[in-house]
This record gives sequence, structure tokens and C-alpha cells, in this order.
Amino acid sequence: MADRDRDTEGRPRNARPRDGLGRPLPYGAAGVERQPEGVVRTPPETVAEAQRLLDAGRPFHAHEVFEDAWKSSDGPDRALWKGLAQLAVGLTHAARGNLAGAASLLTRGAEAIAPYAEEAPHGLDVAGLVAWGRAGAAAPEELASPHLT
Repeated sequence: MADRDRDTEGRPRNARPRDGLGRPLPYGAAGVERQPEGVVRTPPETVAEAQRLLDAGRPFHAHEVFEDAWKSSDGPDRALWKGLAQLAVGLTHAARGNLAGAASLLTRGAEAIAPYAEEAPHGLDVAGLVAWGRAGAAAPEELASPHLT
């Protein structure tokens, strides 16, 4: 049995480079810089960093930012961060051509954040994101943009 790649804390972590959509590339290939994991950010920092990554066509990496917020939160926004991570992964699946996976995750993400729409936290347009997620779930092929690579 081959040794597994490990991070600095000894946890299993695949060290293969990844493309802009988080797909593993062969060892030695040029990939994009990976998003550091386990970073604790304030809500405004989380939103800003995830938006920067989305604007750069890197929804997989934005999902990792939202996932950090979700996993480091035990407060009332925990489900919001999880839902936002699901939306970002749904967008990732659409860009990768996995339309069924995109529809499923966009639906789950939209439903997870819907309870936050009336009193949207952190300056987020939650109602708009819910509508976007539901529309994307109905037609995920329309989310597969050529700038997402």
C-alpha cells in the first residue's frame, strides 16, 4: 500500500496540483495555487474572498472559503455558510459539465440559505442568491461559462 499525501498536521491531503475548477492534475503538472484550508475569517472577509474567487472564475476555491466559515462556525450562520458552499460547488459542477450534480447542489444550497432571505446577514442578497440557485438548478447548462476554467 502506497503512502498517502499528508499536510503539515499529518492529515491525509492529496498533494496533486489542481486546475482552476479543483480537478486533480498529474503530479508535476502546473496547476493553480490551492486555497489554504482551515482559515478562520470574519464574515466580511469570507464574503469578500469568496466573491474575489468567484469573479476570477474559481468557484471550487470559493466553496473552500465558505466551507472554512461553515466548519469554524457554531453560531446561527452555520447553515448559511454551508448553503453558500453548496451553491459554489453547484457552480463548479456546472462548469465541469456535471449537470445533474450541479442541479442537486444548487437546489440544496438554495434551500439551505432560504431561511436567511428575510433578514439577510453580512450584506448578502440572500433572496437573489436563492432565486439564482433555483434558476440554475432548473437549467444548469446555462451556468457553464467559458471563463470558468
